[in-house]
Amino acid sequence: MASSTVTSAQPERPPRPNLAFRRLRGKRSPAEFAAAVRRAAREIGERVSCDARYVGRVEAGEIRCPNYAYERVFLHMFPGRTLTDLGFAPRSSVRGRQARGAGESWEAGEPYKTHDTRDDRDTRDTRDNRNSRNSRNNRDTQDLYETHDNNEESDVLRRAFMTSGATVAAASLGPLGLALDAAAAGRPTRRAGTGEAGALEEAVRRIRLLDDRHGADGLYRRAAAPLRTAYALLDAGASRQATADRLYTGAGELAISVGWLAHDSGRFDDARSHYAEALATARMNGDAGLEAHAFCNMAFLARDAGRPREAVRAAQAAQRAARPLGSDRLMSLLSLREAGGWAGLADRVGCEQALVRAQTFYGRGPSDTDPEWMSFYGEAELEGLEAQCWSTLGDWPRAARHARRAADLQDPHFTRNLALYSAELADDLARGGHPDEAAAAGLRVLDLLGEVQSSRIHTMLAGTTRVLLPHRRSPTVSTFLDRHASA
Repeated sequence: MASSTVTSAQPERPPRPNLAFRRLRGKRSPAEFAAAVRRAAREIGERVSCDARYVGRVEAGEIRCPNYAYERVFLHMFPGRTLTDLGFAPRSSVRGRQARGAGESWEAGEPYKTHDTRDDRDTRDTRDNRNSRNSRNNRDTQDLYETHDNNEESDVLRRAFMTSGATVAAASLGPLGLALDAAAAGRPTRRAGTGEAGALEEAVRRIRLLDDRHGADGLYRRAAAPLRTAYALLDAGASRQATADRLYTGAGELAISVGWLAHDSGRFDDARSHYAEALATARMNGDAGLEAHAFCNMAFLARDAGRPREAVRAAQAAQRAARPLGSDRLMSLLSLREAGGWAGLADRVGCEQALVRAQTFYGRGPSDTDPEWMSFYGEAELEGLEAQCWSTLGDWPRAARHARRAADLQDPHFTRNLALYSAELADDLARGGHPDEAAAAGLRVLDLLGEVQSSRIHTMLAGTTRVLLPHRRSPTVSTFLDRHASA
């Protein structure tokens, strides 16, 4: 595991909170507001990877001016207002040079686009370039993807971690990859700064978004290279303690994300290794939030791997780590992880008690302390995980009822989860003696599998087809079996 060497540096000027933007959020949690931003983006054909962390950084004043994609979304959400009305600074004052046209922006959800043409570079005032370089170390901390500095390295970092479509950059890491080359050659590696930390955090967000839409199978191996690079950055050290902490948290979260890709694609041994790596990173840095996240995923993996007692113990360890964090939604999810372990042990009483705790915590509502990675956890996920518990206990009608609710409540943005809940519903209906309804649900899953690649969902559907084989004479069942076989 890597260590980080930190040297003293001049403190950065603290950003000014964006109180106007905070007032616009109202009573919604950051995660709920982020979901509203993503919905608004889809309404106007934009793609933004907004999450609770982004909202928090805007409200804290760390993002003084959004990029053009976010600008269009915010102005669509709040018609009649300007960026200044939303609490942002004028674009020219943030950029340190003349603002670009709207067609030259890029966003994490889009393919990388080079901002400056050769003619632009040739004609730009060299004095502005010199001033920008001199002031770079003293400017306010801003989102890496909101400040388009003339920084060749930052551009390559973006290309290193981000790609378009459903893939993650893995082979061509540019200067970031030099960390690996230098380490292999025994040469010292340049210490990481806020740019690398920002790129690492954005890589985690991007992987999660791609997994939500497409599933894990096509992503896992391509995500391994950014993970190796993340730990090479830790070995290189950081120039500031705050940056080192971000690198440790980012590397741990990336390890969990890659572990989840392995988990969802059926590579349980690989997933276990990645989760253990994240847990070690958390404990080395004293990061209770990361520790709770690692134990949460370890509990889920243990349940799926047929080790229910380990699932219970890991979920309980996660709850111990999470209690000081003050997030009821996190405690709700961790109680569900424990319930899944009790169900695997056929302990109905233990399972029901954990489910009651999960519902109680969830009913207390969201808060600003909810972790960014929990943006997926809403009522649909609560219903889906409860359905899995009742399914494990063999209570098929109850499981089907909760699975149906999960599928009905799920935001279509989370395509993988929609397919998962529908597959759960199909299996519960099949085992509960409703073959035609099960086949209809299975057909809906097959419609989604053109966008989703998840070995877990394929395995669930395979089990459902075996249960439905004796009912092949039904036209609906026959159609489903034939489509499944051809797929």
